[in-house]
Amino acid sequence: MWLSAIGLMLTLALGILAAPLAAEAQPPTHVHRIGVLLGTTPGEPFVEAFLEGMRALGYVEGQNLVMEYRAAEGQYERFPDLAAELVRLKVDVLMMGSTPAALAAKHATTTIPIVMVAMSDPVGSGLVASLARPGGNITGSSGMQPEVVGKQLEFLKAVRPTVSRVAVLWNPANPVAALMVREADVAAQALGVQLHLLAARGPDAFDSAFAAMTSAHAGALLILADPMFLQHRRRLAALAATSRLPTIHNVRAFVEAGGLLCYGVSQPDQWRRAATYVDKILKGAKPADLPVEQPTKFELVINLKTAKVLGLTLPASLLVLADTVIP
Repeated sequence: MWLSAIGLMLTLALGILAAPLAAEAQPPTHVHRIGVLLGTTPGEPFVEAFLEGMRALGYVEGQNLVMEYRAAEGQYERFPDLAAELVRLKVDVLMMGSTPAALAAKHATTTIPIVMVAMSDPVGSGLVASLARPGGNITGSSGMQPEVVGKQLEFLKAVRPTVSRVAVLWNPANPVAALMVREADVAAQALGVQLHLLAARGPDAFDSAFAAMTSAHAGALLILADPMFLQHRRRLAALAATSRLPTIHNVRAFVEAGGLLCYGVSQPDQWRRAATYVDKILKGAKPADLPVEQPTKFELVINLKTAKVLGLTLPASLLVLADTVIP
């Protein structure tokens, strides 16, 4: 009998030890679905940064996380339909990478939580009531795009100190473009340079815009933040090189495509941090109770190959400030 008792005890002990292992081996009980609406073609590095942030919080794509991507590919008119499509999928959270995308999502739903990433002017564009108390179903981070425009002009001036006229390429369809233009005008007056504004609502306007820059004898080019410009960054970089114009942009992808400089909020950092918002919302937090985060990490990236093509010798004082120098 005592052998039977020992056998029973061993069986129970083994069962207790095996239980946690069996539970650990079980697939996740709930799969979270995240909808992402981008202004450009999917696959940008900052999306991978978001997934890195999610993995650090215990979410693994294909296990307890499903990503639904939609991209307007620089075409503003596609945002409303794409946002509505993600809403119909009944995703748990919507992620927005640009102001036009976020506005489309806001019109598409008042119930699904929306996390915006690096928005240019979330209060002024009507996305949130305030940074501290966003209200509604939207929260996330501000990109401070209008605020960095002045610094972008300073860097262009450092590259070409004698420049007296700077061309500014902007998209009137962008709801925050006018604010960025006003900030650029204030900075230009302080720097003693004249701005030559050139509007482009689509890539078909690029050739005429660059022809106008040449006619106006512009000495440098500021390309304002816009998903359409980001989508066509390689073509813009090529046109700038042909026109012998040093350029500055707001994201690293422009410089990697052949632009000279970029200065702005670190997009990978913002997308990685956005994962914490998604995690809190999936665990029950309401967007209205999550303050909008201001950026803390900015980056200056320089393409030395482009500088050589343009015949520019960049000052050491500028190079030492760069976070990344592309040889």
